[in-house]
Amino acid sequence: MPTALITGATAGIGAAFAHRLAADGFDLVLLARDEPRLRKAAEELHAAYHVRVEVLAADLATEEGLTVAERRVAHGIELLVNNAGFGHKGRFLQVPLADELRMLKVHCEAVLRLTHAAVPAMIERGRGGVVNVASVAAFFSRGTYGASKAWVVGFSEGVAQDIAGRGVNVMALCPGFVHTEFHDRAGMDMSELPEFMWLDAGKLVDAAVRDFRRGLHVSVPGAQYKTLVGLGKLIPRGIAGRLSSRTGRTYQ
Repeated sequence: MPTALITGATAGIGAAFAHRLAADGFDLVLLARDEPRLRKAAEELHAAYHVRVEVLAADLATEEGLTVAERRVAHGIELLVNNAGFGHKGRFLQVPLADELRMLKVHCEAVLRLTHAAVPAMIERGRGGVVNVASVAAFFSRGTYGASKAWVVGFSEGVAQDIAGRGVNVMALCPGFVHTEFHDRAGMDMSELPEFMWLDAGKLVDAAVRDFRRGLHVSVPGAQYKTLVGLGKLIPRGIAGRLSSRTGRTYQ
């Protein structure tokens, strides 16, 4: 069976990817910081889908955690899902610098290093792929979070172009607001957000898998978010950024 490694695999989009890929017949490597939660998720996935599930407890905000993850990725996988990430409540100068740097470590450095570790073996086999979870925030100016996700989109498109025709696809997945633990963990009050703006994590992943199999390099699931991103490209970036900042909210 092919093997998929998923970072941030115990909740939200990462957990939805784990269920979808296990149902598709992938063995799994689940990476997250919370080992007891990892082991519980692994037991449930194995029982439900009868696939092999390996757990890897690692903090991608640390050099030690990144090194452990790189070694496992280079060992041989068919699909890498760089999903680990988090948001901050507050504007740029309200967030401690150490927290901003930690975000860049997880959102950018980890994505770069794990992709770099995974792709050579995939090219050698002539098959495989990487899904880098970005955000609709990548298309609007909104602090370090949006900037880091814009980097993920640009990086994914660039690598996809560099390795085109070699059997390996790299895709940036750009969710909008998704029903997960993401906003609760960041302490964000989302109670006033209209229900039509929310996406279901399982349906989001189904759309992402379809787009990946079609060979897309950027996936924006949900008609409302396709429209929003399309309009954002027509509005001057400064105006779009001011409109986005007024919400005080961070997309997935």
